[in-house]
Amino acid sequence: MILTASEVTPYFTAVYGMQILLTNDDGIYAPGLAALEHELRKIGSVEVAAPLTEQSGVGHAITYRTPLMAREAYDGTRQRGWAVEGSPADCVKLAISELCSARPQLVVSGINSGLNAGINVLYSGTVSAAIEGAFFGVTSVAVSLEWDEQARYDIAAQLAVPIISQILAQKGPEPQLYNLNIPLAALNRPSEVRVTPMCIAPWGESYERRDDPRGRPYYWATGKQPAPASDATTDLAELRAGNITLTPLDFDLTRRDKLAEMRRWQFAAATGS
Repeated sequence: MILTASEVTPYFTAVYGMQILLTNDDGIYAPGLAALEHELRKIGSVEVAAPLTEQSGVGHAITYRTPLMAREAYDGTRQRGWAVEGSPADCVKLAISELCSARPQLVVSGINSGLNAGINVLYSGTVSAAIEGAFFGVTSVAVSLEWDEQARYDIAAQLAVPIISQILAQKGPEPQLYNLNIPLAALNRPSEVRVTPMCIAPWGESYERRDDPRGRPYYWATGKQPAPASDATTDLAELRAGNITLTPLDFDLTRRDKLAEMRRWQFAAATGS
Protein backbone atom coordinates (compact mmCIF):
# COMPACT_ATOMS: atom_id res chain seq x y z
CA MET A 1 0.00 0.00 0.00
CA ILE A 2 1.19 3.56 -0.73
CA LEU A 3 2.12 5.40 2.44
CA THR A 4 0.51 8.67 3.48
CA ALA A 5 2.49 11.91 3.47
CA SER A 6 3.25 11.67 7.20
CA GLU A 7 4.24 8.02 6.96
CA VAL A 8 6.60 8.59 4.06
CA THR A 9 8.62 11.34 5.79
CA PRO A 10 11.27 8.93 7.17
CA TYR A 11 11.83 7.55 3.68
CA PHE A 12 12.32 11.01 2.22
CA THR A 13 14.74 11.83 5.03
CA ALA A 14 16.76 8.71 4.28
CA VAL A 15 17.38 9.72 0.65
CA TYR A 16 17.15 13.51 0.75
CA GLY A 17 20.00 15.37 -0.90
CA MET A 18 21.08 12.67 -3.33
CA GLN A 19 22.29 13.38 -6.86
CA ILE A 20 19.64 12.34 -9.39
CA LEU A 21 19.89 12.04 -13.16
CA LEU A 22 16.48 12.31 -14.87
CA THR A 23 15.83 11.23 -18.44
CA ASN A 24 13.04 9.81 -20.62
CA ASP A 25 12.23 8.70 -24.17
CA ASP A 26 9.40 11.17 -24.90
CA GLY A 27 11.73 14.14 -25.25
CA ILE A 28 13.03 16.90 -23.02
CA TYR A 29 9.84 18.97 -23.27
CA ALA A 30 7.49 16.08 -22.40
CA PRO A 31 5.03 16.84 -19.56
CA GLY A 32 5.84 13.58 -17.79
CA LEU A 33 9.49 14.61 -17.47
CA ALA A 34 8.57 18.03 -16.06
CA ALA A 35 6.17 16.54 -13.50
CA LEU A 36 8.72 14.00 -12.30
CA GLU A 37 11.46 16.62 -12.09
CA HIS A 38 9.24 18.80 -9.89
CA GLU A 39 8.65 15.98 -7.40
CA LEU A 40 12.20 14.59 -7.47
CA ARG A 41 13.57 18.00 -6.47
CA LYS A 42 11.92 17.43 -3.09
CA ILE A 43 14.36 14.60 -2.35
CA GLY A 44 17.54 15.58 -4.15
CA SER A 45 19.49 17.56 -6.70
CA VAL A 46 18.17 16.80 -10.19
CA GLU A 47 20.02 17.09 -13.47
CA VAL A 48 18.18 16.42 -16.73
CA ALA A 49 19.54 14.87 -19.90
CA ALA A 50 16.82 13.78 -22.32
CA PRO A 51 16.37 13.27 -26.05
CA LEU A 52 15.74 16.37 -28.14
CA THR A 53 12.90 14.55 -29.90
CA GLU A 54 10.67 11.61 -29.03
CA GLN A 55 12.51 8.27 -29.06
CA SER A 56 9.74 5.83 -28.12
CA GLY A 57 10.35 2.21 -29.04
CA VAL A 58 14.04 2.59 -29.90
CA GLY A 59 15.07 0.05 -27.25
CA HIS A 60 18.72 0.19 -26.28
CA ALA A 61 20.01 1.80 -29.46
CA ILE A 62 23.14 3.94 -29.10
CA THR A 63 24.88 6.42 -31.40
CA TYR A 64 28.42 5.57 -32.44
CA ARG A 65 28.69 6.07 -36.21
CA THR A 66 27.88 9.79 -36.10
CA PRO A 67 28.65 12.62 -33.67
CA LEU A 68 26.38 12.83 -30.66
CA MET A 69 25.15 16.41 -30.34
CA ALA A 70 23.99 17.89 -27.03
CA ARG A 71 22.94 21.39 -26.11
CA GLU A 72 21.46 23.15 -23.11
CA ALA A 73 17.70 23.62 -23.22
CA TYR A 74 15.84 26.42 -21.41
CA ASP A 75 12.37 27.29 -20.16
CA GLY A 76 12.63 31.05 -20.44
CA THR A 77 15.74 31.88 -18.45
CA ARG A 78 15.70 28.65 -16.44
CA GLN A 79 18.11 26.00 -17.60
CA ARG A 80 15.95 22.96 -18.37
CA GLY A 81 18.76 20.47 -18.85
CA TRP A 82 20.64 18.87 -21.71
CA ALA A 83 18.84 18.09 -24.96
CA VAL A 84 20.67 15.19 -26.62
CA GLU A 85 20.20 14.36 -30.30
CA GLY A 86 20.26 10.65 -29.61
CA SER A 87 18.54 7.79 -27.85
CA PRO A 88 17.57 7.51 -24.17
CA ALA A 89 20.56 5.21 -23.60
CA ASP A 90 22.78 7.83 -25.26
CA CYS A 91 21.46 10.43 -22.83
CA VAL A 92 22.38 8.42 -19.77
CA LYS A 93 25.75 7.31 -21.11
CA LEU A 94 26.74 10.85 -22.11
CA ALA A 95 25.36 12.46 -18.97
CA ILE A 96 27.17 10.19 -16.54
CA SER A 97 30.41 10.37 -18.54
CA GLU A 98 30.45 14.07 -19.47
CA LEU A 99 27.45 16.25 -18.59
CA CYS A 100 26.58 15.70 -14.94
CA SER A 101 28.23 18.02 -12.44
CA ALA A 102 28.52 15.06 -10.04
CA ARG A 103 28.10 11.33 -10.50
CA PRO A 104 24.43 10.48 -9.92
CA GLN A 105 23.38 8.20 -7.10
CA LEU A 106 20.05 7.51 -8.79
CA VAL A 107 18.85 7.42 -12.40
CA VAL A 108 15.15 7.90 -13.04
CA SER A 109 13.60 7.52 -16.49
CA GLY A 110 10.09 8.84 -17.17
CA ILE A 111 7.30 9.49 -16.72
CA ASN A 112 6.62 7.64 -19.95
CA SER A 113 3.38 8.26 -21.82
CA GLY A 114 2.09 4.69 -21.87
CA LEU A 115 2.79 1.58 -19.84
CA ASN A 116 6.05 -0.32 -20.25
CA ALA A 117 4.97 -3.71 -19.01
CA GLY A 118 5.14 -7.29 -20.18
CA ILE A 119 7.38 -8.11 -23.13
CA ASN A 120 7.18 -4.45 -24.17
CA VAL A 121 10.02 -3.87 -21.69
CA LEU A 122 12.42 -5.18 -24.36
CA TYR A 123 11.38 -2.47 -26.85
CA SER A 124 11.13 0.41 -24.42
CA GLY A 125 13.44 3.40 -24.62
CA THR A 126 12.30 4.40 -21.14
CA VAL A 127 13.39 1.09 -19.62
CA SER A 128 16.58 1.03 -21.70
CA ALA A 129 17.63 4.38 -20.23
CA ALA A 130 17.25 2.87 -16.75
CA ILE A 131 19.20 -0.20 -17.85
CA GLU A 132 22.01 2.07 -19.05
CA GLY A 133 22.14 3.64 -15.60
CA ALA A 134 22.41 0.16 -14.10
CA PHE A 135 25.30 -0.57 -16.49
CA PHE A 136 27.15 2.24 -14.70
CA GLY A 137 26.43 0.70 -11.31
CA VAL A 138 23.75 3.24 -10.38
CA THR A 139 20.38 2.25 -8.96
CA SER A 140 17.85 3.08 -11.67
CA VAL A 141 14.06 3.24 -11.92
CA ALA A 142 11.90 3.40 -15.06
CA VAL A 143 8.51 5.04 -14.47
CA SER A 144 5.53 4.75 -16.84
CA LEU A 145 1.90 5.84 -16.76
CA GLU A 146 -0.94 4.25 -18.67
CA TRP A 147 -1.63 6.35 -21.75
CA ASP A 148 -4.35 8.96 -21.73
CA GLU A 149 -4.80 12.04 -23.92
CA GLN A 150 -5.11 14.21 -20.80
CA ALA A 151 -2.99 12.17 -18.40
CA ARG A 152 -2.40 13.70 -14.95
CA TYR A 153 1.35 13.39 -14.82
CA ASP A 154 1.44 15.61 -11.74
CA ILE A 155 -0.56 13.07 -9.74
CA ALA A 156 1.47 10.18 -11.18
CA ALA A 157 4.69 11.89 -10.09
CA GLN A 158 3.26 12.40 -6.60
CA LEU A 159 2.67 8.65 -6.47
CA ALA A 160 5.97 7.63 -8.06
CA VAL A 161 8.46 9.63 -6.00
CA PRO A 162 7.36 8.32 -2.57
CA ILE A 163 7.55 4.79 -3.99
CA ILE A 164 11.06 5.49 -5.28
CA SER A 165 12.00 6.85 -1.85
CA GLN A 166 10.67 3.70 -0.20
CA ILE A 167 12.63 1.54 -2.64
CA LEU A 168 15.85 3.37 -1.80
CA ALA A 169 15.25 3.16 1.95
CA GLN A 170 14.57 -0.59 1.91
CA LYS A 171 16.76 -2.09 -0.83
CA GLY A 172 20.18 -3.60 -0.21
CA PRO A 173 23.44 -1.69 -0.69
CA GLU A 174 24.13 -2.98 -4.19
CA PRO A 175 22.82 -1.06 -7.24
CA GLN A 176 19.51 -2.37 -8.52
CA LEU A 177 17.19 -1.86 -11.49
CA TYR A 178 13.41 -1.43 -11.23
CA ASN A 179 10.43 -0.97 -13.53
CA LEU A 180 7.48 0.96 -12.07
CA ASN A 181 4.11 1.15 -13.88
CA ILE A 182 1.09 3.21 -12.82
CA PRO A 183 -2.41 2.49 -14.20
CA LEU A 184 -4.87 5.34 -14.69
CA ALA A 185 -7.09 3.82 -12.01
CA ALA A 186 -4.42 4.58 -9.38
CA LEU A 187 -4.75 8.31 -10.06
CA ASN A 188 -8.35 8.31 -8.87
CA ARG A 189 -8.47 5.91 -5.95
CA PRO A 190 -6.15 4.24 -3.41
CA SER A 191 -4.06 1.56 -5.09
CA GLU A 192 -1.79 -1.23 -3.93
CA VAL A 193 1.84 -1.50 -5.00
CA ARG A 194 2.37 -5.05 -6.20
CA VAL A 195 5.83 -6.55 -6.73
CA THR A 196 5.38 -8.67 -9.84
CA PRO A 197 7.28 -10.48 -12.60
CA MET A 198 6.89 -9.17 -16.13
CA CYS A 199 4.44 -11.05 -18.32
CA ILE A 200 6.31 -12.80 -21.14
CA ALA A 201 3.32 -13.61 -23.33
CA PRO A 202 4.07 -12.44 -26.89
CA TRP A 203 2.18 -9.58 -28.45
CA GLY A 204 -0.12 -10.63 -31.26
CA GLU A 205 1.66 -9.02 -34.21
CA SER A 206 -0.02 -8.31 -37.49
CA TYR A 207 0.21 -5.57 -40.11
CA GLU A 208 -2.37 -3.69 -42.11
CA ARG A 209 -1.25 -3.21 -45.69
CA ARG A 210 -2.09 0.06 -47.41
CA ASP A 211 -0.98 1.86 -50.56
CA ASP A 212 0.43 5.36 -50.74
CA PRO A 213 -0.81 7.84 -53.39
CA ARG A 214 1.70 6.40 -55.87
CA GLY A 215 0.47 2.87 -55.35
CA ARG A 216 3.45 1.74 -53.26
CA PRO A 217 2.64 -0.56 -50.32
CA TYR A 218 3.29 0.36 -46.72
CA TYR A 219 2.36 -1.33 -43.46
CA TRP A 220 0.96 -0.32 -40.07
CA ALA A 221 1.67 -2.57 -37.11
CA THR A 222 -1.58 -3.53 -35.40
CA GLY A 223 -0.28 -5.82 -32.65
CA LYS A 224 -2.38 -5.97 -29.51
CA GLN A 225 -1.30 -6.38 -25.91
CA PRO A 226 -1.73 -10.01 -24.81
CA ALA A 227 -4.75 -10.94 -22.73
CA PRO A 228 -4.09 -11.48 -19.01
CA ALA A 229 -2.00 -14.56 -18.42
CA SER A 230 -3.37 -17.45 -16.40
CA ASP A 231 -0.85 -16.37 -13.75
CA ALA A 232 -2.64 -13.42 -12.18
CA THR A 233 0.54 -12.20 -10.47
CA THR A 234 2.17 -10.81 -13.64
CA ASP A 235 2.48 -7.09 -14.24
CA LEU A 236 -0.14 -6.96 -16.99
CA ALA A 237 -2.72 -8.76 -14.85
CA GLU A 238 -2.08 -6.52 -11.84
CA LEU A 239 -2.23 -3.36 -13.94
CA ARG A 240 -5.57 -4.42 -15.40
CA ALA A 241 -6.77 -4.86 -11.82
CA GLY A 242 -5.84 -1.22 -11.15
CA ASN A 243 -2.72 -1.90 -9.08
CA ILE A 244 0.66 -0.19 -9.38
CA THR A 245 3.37 -2.68 -10.35
CA LEU A 246 7.03 -2.80 -9.41
CA THR A 247 9.33 -5.30 -11.13
CA PRO A 248 13.03 -5.87 -10.34
CA LEU A 249 14.90 -6.28 -13.62
CA ASP A 250 18.32 -7.55 -14.66
CA PHE A 251 20.24 -6.97 -17.89
CA ASP A 252 22.18 -10.25 -17.62
CA LEU A 253 20.49 -12.38 -20.32
CA THR A 254 22.51 -15.52 -19.66
CA ARG A 255 20.46 -18.68 -19.05
CA ARG A 256 22.67 -19.86 -16.22
CA ASP A 257 20.51 -22.94 -15.65
CA LYS A 258 21.65 -24.14 -19.11
CA LEU A 259 25.39 -23.59 -18.70
CA ALA A 260 26.24 -26.89 -16.98
CA GLU A 261 24.24 -28.92 -19.51
CA MET A 262 25.71 -27.14 -22.53
CA ARG A 263 29.28 -27.52 -21.26
CA ARG A 264 28.79 -31.28 -21.64
CA TRP A 265 27.92 -30.90 -25.31
CA GLN A 266 30.52 -31.86 -27.89
CA PHE A 267 31.61 -29.30 -30.48
CA ALA A 268 34.12 -29.51 -33.30
CA ALA A 269 35.23 -26.21 -34.74
CA ALA A 270 35.48 -26.07 -38.52
CA THR A 271 38.98 -25.73 -39.95
CA GLY A 272 39.55 -22.61 -41.98
CA SER A 273 40.59 -23.05 -45.62
